[in-house]
Amino acid sequence: MLIDSEGQASIAVVAHGADDLRVEEIPAPVAQSHEAIINVAFGGVCGSDLHYWKHGAVGESILRAPMVLGHEVVGTVSHAASDGSGPTEGTRVAVHPASWEPSDIRFPTDRPNLSAGISYLGSAARFPHCEGAFASQVALKTSMLRPLPDGLDLRTAALIEPASVAWHAVSRSGEVAGKRVLVIGSGPIGTLAIAVANRAGAAEIVAVDVHDFPLSIATAVGATRTLRADDTDAIASVDADIVIESSGNHRGLASAIRGATRGGTVVMVGLLPSGEQPVLASLAITRELTLVGSFRFNDEIDLVIDALADGSLNIDSVVTHSFPVTDALHAFKVAADPSTSGKVLLEFSQ
Repeated sequence: MLIDSEGQASIAVVAHGADDLRVEEIPAPVAQSHEAIINVAFGGVCGSDLHYWKHGAVGESILRAPMVLGHEVVGTVSHAASDGSGPTEGTRVAVHPASWEPSDIRFPTDRPNLSAGISYLGSAARFPHCEGAFASQVALKTSMLRPLPDGLDLRTAALIEPASVAWHAVSRSGEVAGKRVLVIGSGPIGTLAIAVANRAGAAEIVAVDVHDFPLSIATAVGATRTLRADDTDAIASVDADIVIESSGNHRGLASAIRGATRGGTVVMVGLLPSGEQPVLASLAITRELTLVGSFRFNDEIDLVIDALADGSLNIDSVVTHSFPVTDALHAFKVAADPSTSGKVLLEFSQ
């Protein structure tokens, strides 16, 4: 059974190619029986959205057709799924952007984020592309929906998806309580990782960035000390048990390796460009560092929602700007300047 949202057009943010971002009407969403229609309230602009806008690609995921962007969204169910699954009409929800299909490529069954059969909202990794959710109304599988607790502000809830990425990254480092943590790159993922590490009981959290503004956000969410990225000697002397590398460039990774204590762990959550990258391999070997990759997340989204509900996760300061969807191009330009912005939100409906 298919339903639509009473024939209304949906206002969406669509990437047509490099430097070609448009706000335009798209057809009203049509839901299959296992899907609900969501009135989107807020969407967070992610680095991948910026890459599709500026370059028409994210790594090897290249736009081959216009695609609705966005995977960090929250909203309200306007039409519940006709098969009876999922939340009822009027329920406020966060969205887990991933869905899975069978794959013959092996992966650990307890780590579905590594499945080759995964698809992600707003991704050009496959063709036809997986349309995103930067639209006033979207039809989504009920398996992707997470009801929000009463009292949780939708503006804060818009951070649930990137906070889940950060939670997964911190959890990849092992026990955090009582440890010294170094975070390289204090953009939204880095500052959210600081907030998660602070909640987990880190004894000390040192934040690094090239700009002062993101370091002020880092302090607000739990960093005990900040360093500029060009102060390489100070970074090397941190001697951190755990390093979260969220800058996504090889210089940041070099700082992460230098700043780790002997026998320490470096979690690489910042996605470096595809292809070969320079790495301080000899230092990592002689210090017996553990280098760990971190990619997206699994069920951490439920832990994030619980932590926001009980007030133990302090992340409000990460949101710095909010713009109507009609000003999406300006919002993307603001989000592309990390010297003046943290997480930038698009406003759809509330």
